[in-house]
Amino acid sequence: MTKLFTSLQLYVNELVQEFDQIPAKRKGLLLHLTYYIQSCINQRKEVALTFICTHNSRRSHLSQIWAQTAACYYAILNVSTYSGGTEATAFNPRAVKAIKKAGFQVEAEDDTDNPVYLVRFAADQTPIKAFSKIYDQGGNPVRHFGAVMTCTHADENCPYIPEATRISLPFDDPKAFDDTPLEETKYEERTRQIGREIFFAFSLVKVSE
Repeated sequence: MTKLFTSLQLYVNELVQEFDQIPAKRKGLLLHLTYYIQSCINQRKEVALTFICTHNSRRSHLSQIWAQTAACYYAILNVSTYSGGTEATAFNPRAVKAIKKAGFQVEAEDDTDNPVYLVRFAADQTPIKAFSKIYDQGGNPVRHFGAVMTCTHADENCPYIPEATRISLPFDDPKAFDDTPLEETKYEERTRQIGREIFFAFSLVKVSE
């Protein structure tokens, strides 16, 4: 089991104690993700997951980061996570702030309009490169992957993706609270929900000894 950074480990300890807070309907959606991961493992295939939302700015990044962290936490090998959108913008700084507060270490490689962030969850793991991109660009897989739709708009407007397994897992957009008194609270709330639910899905995966 990967040793997470101390503050992040404390946060994850809380998440795994909150699985009973996940509504039954959400657990049903999450099982589709679990089944896809399990199917790949049973067939001894790499697990490639691309989390997709419209702008690749918030929910898809949060999901990608939590999924890679959960895979290492539960020692599920050969899992690679990606994110993308139906259009590219930037990893929103409000979401970046929320993952930092959760315990991730984040470093911006540049100061462009669409910066590349290096997101670390453990000292011995390769950092996640987080930046906004179209779902089939930027080194993302184009075949044999799980396309996880993290918003209903992307699910409705993303075209058919051949040779991919489509999984619907929408989350409410914290963008609705930008520049309001609830902004920080809602970003932290969504970060926590996504972490809790992604960890739940990964916790059910059975790994061969």
